[in-house]
This record gives sequence, structure tokens and C-alpha cells, in this order.
Amino acid sequence: MSKSVRVAILGATGAVGTELLELLETRNFPVEQLKLLASPRSAGKSLTFAGKSLTVEAVNENSFKNIDLVLASAGGSSSKAWAKTIVASGAVMIDNSSAFRMDNSVPLVVPEINPEAAEHHQGIIANPNCTTILLGVAVYPLHQIQPIRRMVIATYQSASGAGAMAMEEVKHQAKAILSGEPVKAEILPYPLAFNLFPHNSPLTDSGYCEEELKMINETRKIFNDSTIRVTATCVRVPVLRAHSEAVNLEFDSPFAVSQAREILSQAPGVKLVEDWESNYFPMPIDATGKDEVLVGRIRQDLSHPCGLELWLCGDQIRKGAALNAIQIAELLVQKNLLRPSLVNASA
Repeated sequence: MSKSVRVAILGATGAVGTELLELLETRNFPVEQLKLLASPRSAGKSLTFAGKSLTVEAVNENSFKNIDLVLASAGGSSSKAWAKTIVASGAVMIDNSSAFRMDNSVPLVVPEINPEAAEHHQGIIANPNCTTILLGVAVYPLHQIQPIRRMVIATYQSASGAGAMAMEEVKHQAKAILSGEPVKAEILPYPLAFNLFPHNSPLTDSGYCEEELKMINETRKIFNDSTIRVTATCVRVPVLRAHSEAVNLEFDSPFAVSQAREILSQAPGVKLVEDWESNYFPMPIDATGKDEVLVGRIRQDLSHPCGLELWLCGDQIRKGAALNAIQIAELLVQKNLLRPSLVNASA
């Protein structure tokens, strides 16, 4: 990359924020200046970037002056509160919350699927929901060969989807259970250690929770196809990090398993993990810390001649959130889609 970029991370102390910080460094993103922002209660904390200690600042009206790119991961209310200020300052916001995902004027981007959508941004680009990103990366290569008509998904979502504090809560709960002590649930609504429950996002009048509707609506927007029928059941499971999904796909005509396997073995952002003799397929423990979406157990749906089944695992904090945002940022730099007057060419 031949540009240098002035970057701010909003929500720098959270699970995704710290992952963004790590990825900016390990992927050699062209950072000229880095500002770490969070709520007043997190201000003053120190984080390390490129061997230097940086102090987290409380976000305010002047935080985005002379900033080119804002990576926002502080929640929907924060993104809504600061979006106008960020855009007015001349920066581009890549938002990891659900605040703008279904806004028709805001691109919803997964670089492996619809990078061209980023070209039409008006200062804000939305990062999709974690389960939607993982699903899309795994099945879009098949959709390109033969359009998918229906998807039925069951998710197995880790504590990381509820943040760093939820991950810590599960650890404490596991210790309490094993020690015969009372179990507390403060971050999540119910104990998650040695347990599971339907996703804890609010229920809607349809009977679907918001997480399930995100998968339905966001997939259609990213694929630019409102005719795809999608249904999902989202479940929170006692895994610390990395989500899993059982996916059933229906096509207009049969899709050979061998062809699907060949396509996914070469698909960007996908790693095929299949050892049928050992019954070894993608697992959250293998996906943790990895960039790729692990896909395997591809098989013919015995109940439908035009159906395929597959299983996937992906790191929710990484590709499901921070990595996708960084990849969008890299795309903006490569295509000069940040504000040209604010991106300085390196000597």
C-alpha cells in the first residue's frame, strides 16, 4: 500500500477493538497516526501498538479532526451518536455495529463477496453481523456457480459474540460449577458454562430474535438478491471464541458434492477441513485466532435432491468482526476510496 492513513479506533478497549489494534500491526496497515478512543470510564488505559504505549482517550467532539479512517466498535448507540461528527470531519467510518447495516445509503461489505459496494459509500461503510460474514464467505462461491434458492441455518455462537466480559463470565461460571459454588449470570441472561440457550438478542413479533433477522436481511443485501429464502435459529453455546454454523442449501438443480468441495477448496477466505476417516471436521478450537472460515462435512442432503449440507467454524472476533473491517479498510486504501484530500501519499 502506498498511502499513509490517520486512524482512530472507537471502542479500542473492547474485544474487537483490541483485535483491530493487533491486525493493524500484523497486516502492516499503513498507519501514519493512531488514536485510541473509548468511553470516559476506559480513558487513561494504555494499549501497545508497534512497540509503543498509547493512552486511550475519552471520545469527544474534537476526536476526529485530522483523522482519515474511524474503525468503530463501541456499539450501535455510540456509532449513531458520533456518525455525523465523523463524516463531517472528513473521515470514513467502518462501523462494526448494527446501526447502519440495513440503511439503503450505507454499503454492507464483505470483501470476498461484494467489494464493489464500497465504492458507493457516503462516509459510512457497515461491517455485517459476525454469523452473516462467516456464512457468506463459505456459501457465496457456490452461489456464484448456481444460485442458492433457500438457506436453513443453525448457529452455535460463542461467548465472544457478547464481548470480552461475557468470555470472562463463562470462565468464572465453569470454575464455580466445578467447585460446587453458586453460579452467577450478570453479562448474559443465563449461565452459559455447561449450558446453552437461544440467542439472547431481543425477540420480535415474528418469533425470530434480532440475531436471526440480521442473518436473513443482511445476507440478502450482501448477495444483492432479495429472492433468497433464509431462515435461521441462533443459539448461544459454552464456547469461548469462534462461532459454528450448520448450513443447509437448496438449489434449483442438483449440486455435486465433489464440485462443491473443489470450489470451496479454492475459495478466498475459506479453508476446507475434512478428514472423513477420522471424523475430523471444523471445530471452534481450530478456528480460534485464524483468518479463514473453516468449512467441511459437505454432503448431499438426503431429504432433497437439490440440497447440500455443510458445517463451518470461524473466529467471531477475527473474520466475524475485526478482520473484515481491516480488509474493508485495505480495500479503501487500494482503491483510493478514502477522501483523497485526506490520504497522504508516501514519499
